[in-house]
Amino acid sequence: MNKITREHYPASKLPEDLREGVDPGSTVTVTVTVEELKQSASRKKSLVDMLADARRLPPIGDDPVARIRELRDEWED
Repeated sequence: MNKITREHYPASKLPEDLREGVDPGSTVTVTVTVEELKQSASRKKSLVDMLADARRLPPIGDDPVARIRELRDEWED
């Protein structure tokens, strides 16, 4: 988690919405924390689920190794 802290920061430099109720002549401590993005449950898929989905697909109709051998062999003639 990324976190930035600034101590003794001039309140007058804060954005207007953060200055509400704070004396502009005072100093404040500002902490900014980056929130992690949460994936929705529908988008989050485990590796096991992805492998299971891939195994459900039908195999390739022709043999790719056989095609490569044919291409290789036609140059040997």
